[in-house]
Amino acid sequence: MTTIRIQRYIALLSIILFIGKVWAWYITSSVTILTDALESTVNVIAGLIGLYSIILAAKPRDLNHPYGHGKAEFVSSAVEGSLITVAGILIAYEAIIQLITPRPLRQLDIGIVIIAITGAVNFTAGMYAVRMGRKHKSLIVESAGNHLKSDAYSTLAIVVGLGLLLFTGWVWLDSVVALIFAVVIIVTGYRVVRRSLSGIMDEADEKLIQEVIDLLQRNRKDSWIDLHNLRVIEYGNRMHIDAHLTLPWYYKVSDAEVEIHAVEDLISKHYSNKVEVFIHIDACQDYSCKLCAMRECAHRKRPYTSQTAWNMDNVWEDSKHGKENA
Repeated sequence: MTTIRIQRYIALLSIILFIGKVWAWYITSSVTILTDALESTVNVIAGLIGLYSIILAAKPRDLNHPYGHGKAEFVSSAVEGSLITVAGILIAYEAIIQLITPRPLRQLDIGIVIIAITGAVNFTAGMYAVRMGRKHKSLIVESAGNHLKSDAYSTLAIVVGLGLLLFTGWVWLDSVVALIFAVVIIVTGYRVVRRSLSGIMDEADEKLIQEVIDLLQRNRKDSWIDLHNLRVIEYGNRMHIDAHLTLPWYYKVSDAEVEIHAVEDLISKHYSNKVEVFIHIDACQDYSCKLCAMRECAHRKRPYTSQTAWNMDNVWEDSKHGKENA
């Protein structure tokens, strides 16, 4: 699969760049370069965990995992975010020690060149990973790409800071730059963990739900009298949608099946078949007549007023619309 191949490359690249940064730290003794090296240990671990999680998430659903294995991606991202935060704390600690007890720096010019090269590679790989992660709806690949990009941004600032240090000879700049990026790294880790926990807890993605609602509203049939109790959950590159659809009470099972398949086909076509749709059918009641746009209905009990426009405020409720004013 494409996402597995991308994550495999990310893991391999992280190992190579980590070796380069450790070498740069070894020859310079710069705590700022150590900042980059420690963050790269997170890249390596997260890359390997991410690769395993994508392989696991790609497995089809089974008896023990009826909704598939997609949540493995959220767990992986949570681990990655936690590691990023720990790395930030370790970097802050080392920077403070270096500020209190300065160590002489060596061969900064060579170290700057090495770090600059790793930053350029990270940014290029990160841009590609984010684009592919969004395309294939893979949280792991997208998170890894964002991490690589943030790593590249921090590397750029580190190069600037080290260049200033090299020019001025102010050794304390090494610790100050490291402390600044320790804070940035900790905040980044928190955000990754927050997003992962949102997925684990099935927190609603309002943008995605609104997209589904708009799709159904634009293609709404007159016979689709009402929609409520809509739930949308996304695990990796899979979506699960369930809802209650109100149809005319006199429809036969075969008629209702046609409408269900129409909804399923509409959603599946829009999302490239990476979706499971579960529709529960409700029969219309007398109070539904005023919402029903089927003007030729021979069983109408009340005059038609207007359809209920589906939106974020009313489709999630577990109650038929119009009932409250019956």
